[in-house]
Amino acid sequence: MRFTLLVLFAAAAFGQLLNGVIDIHAHSGPDSTARSIDAIDLAKLAKARGMRGLVLKNHYESTAALAYIVRKEVPGIEIFGGIDLNLTVGGINPAAVERMTMMKGGWGRVVWMPTFDAENQVRDSKENRPFVPVAKNGELLPEVKQVIALVKQHNLTLETGHSSPEEGLMIVREARKQGVEHVVVTHALTPPVRMSIAQMKEAAQLGAYIELVYGRMNAAEWAKAIREVGPEHIILSSDLGQPNSPLHPDGMVAYFAALEKEGITDAQIDLMAKTNPAKALGLQ
Repeated sequence: MRFTLLVLFAAAAFGQLLNGVIDIHAHSGPDSTARSIDAIDLAKLAKARGMRGLVLKNHYESTAALAYIVRKEVPGIEIFGGIDLNLTVGGINPAAVERMTMMKGGWGRVVWMPTFDAENQVRDSKENRPFVPVAKNGELLPEVKQVIALVKQHNLTLETGHSSPEEGLMIVREARKQGVEHVVVTHALTPPVRMSIAQMKEAAQLGAYIELVYGRMNAAEWAKAIREVGPEHIILSSDLGQPNSPLHPDGMVAYFAALEKEGITDAQIDLMAKTNPAKALGLQ
């Protein structure tokens, strides 16, 4: 009852500000990591705010089945899942990707290259633990190319994860070579990725969308990247779900307001938060 009242109050307070927005980077419970809200309550909240959809992300297991359950419990909002190729699913594991595509409902839409177990992440964090490589001696590993082929075969969305800028560009080039239609550079400006403007431009020219997330945002830096790379190549998402962080719709509202203060227009925000995410997911 308390949550329902909260949702109704939020909807009245914010009206249709988020109408049509798709957040392609939404962390939620249940998870082995603490989260601020579970996926069903998040979907209810996002729907009440007018959002079109969410991509549920979990670093350690597929969310394709969760997307099916959430759609059943919260009709009227488009929910998708995916698989993140960290150690817990066997790393770069074509069999795990193939199995995700078989999940009832077909809502497993996104494949992320390794994130928290990426070689670049472990190196950047100065940790001494096992990691999942995507390349060796300047070449993508054969299993990475195999996963990219599966993304093409099943018309999925490929994300570069926490790969280094150089690795990310290698993934984007291979995706283009294999004819993958939907590619996203995961939080390009956020550690441990930290792409340069030139690298983001190259990825965009190869057909990839450049994701900029609210988490750890520097509004001036983000706005500069939007202007230089072009809003037609950018996706805005939240990367929220952490305890003591804003809930996803609140974060998106704050995100848009911060960018507007830096001169980004409403029309550009609509393009980056509504149109481009839909295209990246293969939606109309």
